[in-house]
Amino acid sequence: MSSQMNYWIELSEYDLETAEAMLKSKRYLYVGFMAHQAIEKIFKAYLVKIQ
Repeated sequence: MSSQMNYWIELSEYDLETAEAMLKSKRYLYVGFMAHQAIEKIFKAYLVKIQ
């Protein structure tokens, strides 16, 4: 796995953990935002992989 791909995966996991924390604290708007960020970053990891 390339370091750039690993970078995006780690950021995506961090954002997903943040979304879970926001869900527990009932900050639903931020759950959606952080989930969106996590998806975006995992797509970036995928793009790095296929290039």
